[in-house]
Amino acid sequence: MADHTPKANLDSEGGLTIPTISASLSHTHTPPQQNGHPPIANNNCASPNTLSDSYHLNSDSGNVVGRKNSRLSLRGFGHFLRKNSRQEDDRKYSLAQLTTEALPRLDNYRISKRNMKRPSIGELHGELQEQSIQMPDLPPESNSHSIKLGWINGVVIPCLLNIWGVMLFLRLSWVVAESGILQSLIIIGISAVVCVITTLSLSAISTNGEVKGGGVYFIISRSLGPEFGASVGVVFAFANAVAASMNTIGFCDSLNDLLKNHGLKIIDGGINDVRIVGVCTIVVLILICCVGMEWESKAQNFLIVTIVLAIFNFLIGSAIGPRGNEEAIAKGFVGFSWSNFKENFGGDYRFSEGVNQDFFSVFAIYFPSVTGIQAGANICGDLKDPGAAIPKGTFWALMISMFSYAVFVLFAGGAAARDASGNVADLINGTLISSELPCKVNLTCNYGLHNSYSVMQLMSVWGPLIYAGCFAATLSTALTNILSVPRLVQALGIDRIYPGLIFFSKPYGKHGEPYRGYVLTFIISAGFLLIGELNVIAPLISNFYLASYALINFCTFHASFVKPLGWRPTFKYYNTWLSLFGFILCIAIMFLIDWISSLITLVIIFALYLIVMYRKPEANWGSSTQEQQYKATLTAVHRLQNVSDHVKNYHPQILVLSGDPSSRPPLIDFGNMLTRHNSLMFIGNVVPMSMGYKNRLSIIKDGQKYLDARKIKAFYNVIDGLSMEEGVNALLKSTGFGKLTPNIVLMGYKTDWAQCRRQCVESYFNILYNAFSQRMGVVILRLPNGLEFSELNPEIPSNGRHVHNANELGYTNALVPSANAASELLHVDSNLNLAGIDSTNSSFMVSHTPSMPNMTSSRKYTVSQGDGIKYLTKSGSEVPKDVLDAVTVFLRKQPKGTVDVFWLYDDGGLTMLLPYILSLRSNYQNCKLRVFALSHGKDEEMEEKNMANLLKKFRIKFSELIMLKGLSTKPRVDTLFKHRQLIQNYCHNSANEMRHLEEELHSLEEKTHRQLRIHELVVEHSSQATLVVMSLPMPRREAISAALYMSWLEMLTADINCPVVLARGNQTPVLTFYS
Repeated sequence: MADHTPKANLDSEGGLTIPTISASLSHTHTPPQQNGHPPIANNNCASPNTLSDSYHLNSDSGNVVGRKNSRLSLRGFGHFLRKNSRQEDDRKYSLAQLTTEALPRLDNYRISKRNMKRPSIGELHGELQEQSIQMPDLPPESNSHSIKLGWINGVVIPCLLNIWGVMLFLRLSWVVAESGILQSLIIIGISAVVCVITTLSLSAISTNGEVKGGGVYFIISRSLGPEFGASVGVVFAFANAVAASMNTIGFCDSLNDLLKNHGLKIIDGGINDVRIVGVCTIVVLILICCVGMEWESKAQNFLIVTIVLAIFNFLIGSAIGPRGNEEAIAKGFVGFSWSNFKENFGGDYRFSEGVNQDFFSVFAIYFPSVTGIQAGANICGDLKDPGAAIPKGTFWALMISMFSYAVFVLFAGGAAARDASGNVADLINGTLISSELPCKVNLTCNYGLHNSYSVMQLMSVWGPLIYAGCFAATLSTALTNILSVPRLVQALGIDRIYPGLIFFSKPYGKHGEPYRGYVLTFIISAGFLLIGELNVIAPLISNFYLASYALINFCTFHASFVKPLGWRPTFKYYNTWLSLFGFILCIAIMFLIDWISSLITLVIIFALYLIVMYRKPEANWGSSTQEQQYKATLTAVHRLQNVSDHVKNYHPQILVLSGDPSSRPPLIDFGNMLTRHNSLMFIGNVVPMSMGYKNRLSIIKDGQKYLDARKIKAFYNVIDGLSMEEGVNALLKSTGFGKLTPNIVLMGYKTDWAQCRRQCVESYFNILYNAFSQRMGVVILRLPNGLEFSELNPEIPSNGRHVHNANELGYTNALVPSANAASELLHVDSNLNLAGIDSTNSSFMVSHTPSMPNMTSSRKYTVSQGDGIKYLTKSGSEVPKDVLDAVTVFLRKQPKGTVDVFWLYDDGGLTMLLPYILSLRSNYQNCKLRVFALSHGKDEEMEEKNMANLLKKFRIKFSELIMLKGLSTKPRVDTLFKHRQLIQNYCHNSANEMRHLEEELHSLEEKTHRQLRIHELVVEHSSQATLVVMSLPMPRREAISAALYMSWLEMLTADINCPVVLARGNQTPVLTFYS
């Protein structure tokens, strides 16, 4: 009896087969489980993957709790379903046991060595020996900064420490004196607008994916690309280093003022003291940064508390007023009064700091005080969640700081006078009337907002706390600047954008500290600190920061305008056009402050941009610039598709059938001469055997790398698994798209057609026929000693089989011996490198990259060009000079000679256009163009005039026009004999085949004699030519056999000691004499 026990099996696909209801209804009694063994039904053992639906196993007791139901009712059926559900819960299957598919997980998308590898399409497809395609591995992520900061400690506090800097305690009172309350608030408002817009842009960029170390450089480079990011990163690092020196100068000025009040000094109490104390201070700050993030955080917390206490100390003191202290009143602290508020409400610009101050000069000095919004982004690598912390922390810091600045302006402008003498005798009834002071007339007052930078100490409750706050503000800002510069320089070095910065990328210690970057920061900061003048440095920093902010805004505008699919910021409160406005506003303010320094700043950024463009670093970060290039190209292609072709805009778009690009360099060089800086070139390689995806991709990459090394702009593609004829036919029909498709096929001449199999000859003939069938022009290149140089490279095995080399396909080179003989010339595992043969008197060494994964390592060849130089391999084997001359035949500048054009048939002008293009290249500038044409024999003089007139109208310069005569004359006996020998060699003594060819020769005797006669005329006139270009006979499949046609080509190109080009257009005009 069959076992009808319902089963839940794993099917062949790996899925779970659920038992049907009918199977359950027909189930019979099965003995209960005994001794822990599964039940046995009718002497048939159940499958290990079989689940019994009639019995439920209790996990605690192991006893059977299920019972057989004698009859089925609705209630019993429900009970059965509940048991099924319980059994599915008891027996859990891992997804890895059921399928090889991977679930969407975060680790699958990490760009690092610790990411999980999802199965490749080859593994899912069941391909053998296919490995997963991995995303590019970056250097292993270092757990350098184990201490991660939140949005308060990591963003708010650093931003406030940067913003509450030297300007708050030493220059903001002076800003109020120069610009007045109203214009000071306008300056703060403009700065706030710039910072808010930039913060919106910065928040959008920083929330569009993970933000690593490197701060603003990382953000801009990953958004706009390495060109913009690296240039702005260098400028920004420089600005931060200079800002550190500026804040240190502020600290030293405050310290000198404190010492002066106590009658102390170090040397002169002036600039020299600033230099000495400043250098020592920078050294101490760098040592604090080198200790690590923990000490930095502790130091910052102490400093921010001190600054906040100092600010409240000033506000409380200003609100209380001088409290009858006549000495304080005489020094300008008059307390809040409406008259003083009105007097300080407007601007009062004077000659100060060696400059006639105005609104924008004061703005330039003030603006560095709000340049701390990027402090959180500068240490984004040390944040727990940069995407959330940067927007939140930066906005809070900006709101707090701008509010504090505005309150400071109101308190300083409302409670202090612009000018004061400090002399109690100048008070009138205990009141200071600054307009009647004698010192104001001659501008010799020493106190007041205009003349004293220590007004805050005077107005505060306790003066020493203001000094402490000033020290804390200046040192904290300098500390933040010094902290960010080395990490930014380290990030630039790691990305290897500028060679000089790679030295600074080395990390030290378990936290990866950039100690070399700290040394560089010290050198720059100490150098600018020696200037010693705060107001001299501030405008320079303003330009650098404004340029950085402009680029941040432009990044957001560009990304949101181009809208790549990867642009998905979680911060939504930004606007495309607001970011553009921010960019324009920053640039405008730069030039309004100082157009000369702004121009210099932009020139520096542009120079750094050009350096990156010239070096072309291998950095692919998915920038919006790449997306813009793609969309612009796509738009142009679509627009081009709707433009009708015109003969004046004809471009020779060539498909080169070269096989492996390194096998036939002359063929590719010839195609490159025709298309360079003018049109498209495609390179096709047909591999008869079928290969895997990775092997094919590797071959394409290696071929493209070879072309790039040769500076040849072309698109390389490989067709595998098809015969030569089928593969070429596929290339003809599928290469390119739209108007960017080839219109000319360039191929090498098949020199061994007489020795190879008949199928190969017919395949070659069919390729020519199919090209014309696709309405394409055809160009065939023949060199005196062949095109094939693959024997200079090792044979590449693939899975136990060998890729067909060019000799097997019929392209041979008489200069290069066969594989056995070549072993004496070149080592088997060696490669003649052709990548660097681009200029004379140059040497190069380029290794051949393996085309297949299991290719053995290759050796390098050193080849140089120049008279008297031997051509040696790395191992010492000498390469004949004639071989290298043949390889570089189209790279050398040709001596004086002629390019002979035999324009025999009107094909639309392609036969004439190609040599004209060659005459424009420097290689053939010394060669004159000679044109040969046929005449009908009626009025040869008139035909010659007509031909000359045609060439003149085509505006093609030629040195000589020769009309060929005697074409109807019978060829010489030796020519006929030579042609017959070719036919006999091809037939291989086959009487049947010879008979067919004899019959064809008889029927096409006149045409054959014409081809032989052309051969004689070409040899007669062009034996000393540099290059011969000739019209290609039309291959008509119904009218001529492949063997006879190849014999025509052989005779046309034989006995000529220079390159021969057979060309024929598709009978549509490519030349015109109309304007």
